[in-house]
Amino acid sequence: MTGFVLDLATFRSAIDRVEAEGLAAEVGLSQPEWREQVRGSFVVERSGDRVTLRGSVQTRAHLECVRCLREFDLPLDAPLVVYAERAGSTSREEQDALERDDHMLFHDGRRLDLREIVRETLLLELPITPRCREDCPGLCPKCGADLSLGPCGCMP
Repeated sequence: MTGFVLDLATFRSAIDRVEAEGLAAEVGLSQPEWREQVRGSFVVERSGDRVTLRGSVQTRAHLECVRCLREFDLPLDAPLVVYAERAGSTSREEQDALERDDHMLFHDGRRLDLREIVRETLLLELPITPRCREDCPGLCPKCGADLSLGPCGCMP
């Protein structure tokens, strides 16, 4: 097993647990926002060629606060549920529709590649307006001083 490409032959036929870990770049996340390892912890249920994977992925994103412009690390812990079936079990058009709608992944019978879904899951967890803390006062609109360090003097 390499990172988030799981070797299906290593799983028992019923229920198994798996831990996965890899560099952010291995799942398609760019530097410098993604500096840390991505970790996943999953319960895998396998029945023939059908695989159900439930768990979560964790990492930290390096972001800039929209209020004070300070850099900070935001811990992310995103739930992940994946349904997968062996490719060729349905028509190609049906497989494309199921993958496009994020209902199901398809595997080759040997490996299940989770890299793209892990990448998408973590990107969707990012806030649209990241803040270093909920009550960040931001910058003074007149002089640009960081108000988290105290009043700037130009504001009454």
